Amino acid sequence: MNDTRDVVIVGGGHNGLVCAFYLAKAGFKPLVLERRAQVGGAAITEEFHPGFRCSTLAHNTGPLRADIVRDMQLEQHGLKLVTPDVNTVSLLPDGRALVLYSDAKRAAAEIAQWSEKDASSYADFAVALGKIGKVIGEALALTPPDIDSPSSGDLWGMLKTGRAMRNLGKRDLYRVLRWGPMAVADLVAEFFDTEPLRATIAARGIFGTFLGPWSAGSALVLLLRAAADSASSPSPAGSVQFPAGGIGAVTLAMAAAAQQVGAEIRTDAEVAEIRVKDGVATGVVLASGEEISARTVVSNADPKRTLMRLVDPTHLAPDFVQKIKNYRSMGTVAKINLALASLPEFVALKSRSESTSQSNLLAGRIQIGPEIDYLERAFDESKYGNFSRAPYLELTFPSISDPSLAPAGKHVMSIYMQYAPYKLKDGDWENQRKALGETVVKTIAQYAPNLPQSILRHQIITPKDLEETYGLTGGHIFHGELALDQFFTMRPVLDWARYKTPIERLYLCGSGTHPGTGLTGGSGANAAREIAKSLKK
Repeated sequence: MNDTRDVVIVGGGHNGLVCAFYLAKAGFKPLVLERRAQVGGAAITEEFHPGFRCSTLAHNTGPLRADIVRDMQLEQHGLKLVTPDVNTVSLLPDGRALVLYSDAKRAAAEIAQWSEKDASSYADFAVALGKIGKVIGEALALTPPDIDSPSSGDLWGMLKTGRAMRNLGKRDLYRVLRWGPMAVADLVAEFFDTEPLRATIAARGIFGTFLGPWSAGSALVLLLRAAADSASSPSPAGSVQFPAGGIGAVTLAMAAAAQQVGAEIRTDAEVAEIRVKDGVATGVVLASGEEISARTVVSNADPKRTLMRLVDPTHLAPDFVQKIKNYRSMGTVAKINLALASLPEFVALKSRSESTSQSNLLAGRIQIGPEIDYLERAFDESKYGNFSRAPYLELTFPSISDPSLAPAGKHVMSIYMQYAPYKLKDGDWENQRKALGETVVKTIAQYAPNLPQSILRHQIITPKDLEETYGLTGGHIFHGELALDQFFTMRPVLDWARYKTPIERLYLCGSGTHPGTGLTGGSGANAAREIAKSLKK
């Protein structure tokens, strides 16, 4: 048995690394144990074909919380974020394309070609999202209050949030209360008439969720994601930032920052069990059989994996076990990475190439989901255990902004595919893998006919792969559904939203905790604050 560690953190994903950094800054010596050969979790860059490297899973930042980037000095540790001129290109089957620029004025000018009214509404909606998002963003940085016995800190946090909401004014306060439970399709319809614009913005409210645009509460997901955007330049279509070197550059910089302040990181160190004695976490057992004792154990794994697999459920009360069993974490996203001999030619962008090169137009996100009904039909198939035959897709070409990711003249295409339900009605994902890849390529080829001929290699990652290879229970990229009943004081379950678990000295810090909105680092930073308070006591 090794000497007892201050803190052992299970999992070297981005939240685990952020948590390790802040705990080390607080004077503790955390040990991060990562099961794979490199840190990063879902934020990694890997070679999937000779000479071709790609952000294997996540291909865009959350974006990262500004205070975390500043505190960890990620830029000094090699992180370089690139913001393309073009934010999103939404492709239409009739050969047209809606191009939204990162610059608000250019975006409005593009929208004006479709609708002068929508151009004005786009600016109004951006302002409203910026104001509301700032207030929500402050709440996301708080620890959810103890409902039964709120502390003075809880009361102060709620008071500040309440004051901030009141300062929004009557109109925007009403919007906060009304928009959250809405279907995102209804929300965008109140502002816009142009169908491609509606679908482009509404897609933010369904990404990564088992929700369609007509599902109640999908507007909340849009608001949560907007809360992470830059307050100085909010965009209804969302922010787009690509790290040079792929998304793995983010977590490599985080690892370097954590190590610099005293954290230790071990890779190829899979935790098989979290040891519990008399209701207290005492350490971990690795798959190799090695035992590491610890005064505190923090899990960056999702709640189900932590509390139903790494911990023996007999240490938990039956009603709590039942709540965790009912915590929804069935994924809907597949990831496809393509190695390409050349950039595909998109029909809708050919006429624009005279004023702007096609490579510049493809430097941001490309969306295939031209209307609300298209998105809803894609969702419909998944409800019955089928992957979408006309899927909603988000494409990026990271090799445009970072040519080092592919050989000269060649490119990488990174694709989010939705909907791909974790549980299939017929067959399993191993048998459906090829059909999934063919469906995605066929869908894109409707807009870029020469794509199939330029493909050198497919990498197809199914929800089952997300679970087995990357440790995401149910293949859910957010460690659990973002929904009204799994949000804030109810994430992951009511009464246990403060990063603690019923097992003393066992904490959670992953995306299955508040705020849990993706690659922002918020869950790790919030958890570290609460863990440090407990350890200092």
